[in-house]
Amino acid sequence: MLYDEGGDGPPILLLHGLMGSARTWRDQVGWLRGHGRVHTFDAAGHGRPPPAPITTEAFVADLAAATAEISEPMTVIGHSMGGLHAWVFAAVHPQRVRRLVVEDMAPDFRGRTAEHWAAMVASWPQPFPTDEAVLDYFGPVAGRYFLASLRHGPDGYRLHGAVDTFRAISEEWGTREFWTYWSQVRAPALLIEGEHTVTPPGQMREMARRHPNARYVRIPDAGHLVHADQPDLYRKEVQNWLVP
Repeated sequence: MLYDEGGDGPPILLLHGLMGSARTWRDQVGWLRGHGRVHTFDAAGHGRPPPAPITTEAFVADLAAATAEISEPMTVIGHSMGGLHAWVFAAVHPQRVRRLVVEDMAPDFRGRTAEHWAAMVASWPQPFPTDEAVLDYFGPVAGRYFLASLRHGPDGYRLHGAVDTFRAISEEWGTREFWTYWSQVRAPALLIEGEHTVTPPGQMREMARRHPNARYVRIPDAGHLVHADQPDLYRKEVQNWLVP
């Protein structure tokens, strides 16, 4: 579940988004090796059993246990779900986090439901027989994300986790807020939001306002997968953050 991707220097941990995998960071690993020892991670419920109960705290406890061997404080870079897990991890284990990068994730989605989204996922025409079938169905950006995440078997590509698990993860975000954890974060934080974000309006800017050492960046012409939509701009902002 934890992969040493190489590099020299302080540890860097990459956390993927919902329905993603460690492999979704493949285009970022190379240049990040120039800034430290890079590790990627497969979250519970993504190719392995989910935690019980399915709560953010349980995911973060699993993350803490899996990375216990990394003794030096880490730069933790998270996208979406991984961004949430990154800042809750930083709040609960402040001594283990050197810096944070949170990509397109906000603290309060209360009132939103995953019912229709889960039904849409359940309707996907699995298995996808070829790489081209995945790219045709999802498009070039999301298609590459899912090619890196779906389980590849003899008959093609299938989900690497249960729809009920993914729905339960998302549904939790619609029932509670995570501002309390954010208020406990002391590590310097870079907050990256896409122009066409899925986050509630203004929340990531407010996160920066409430944090004594945070920077907010809005990336134009980017959707939720900022690092895939605008990789050069994403890289520039993260590299500037890693080299003060």
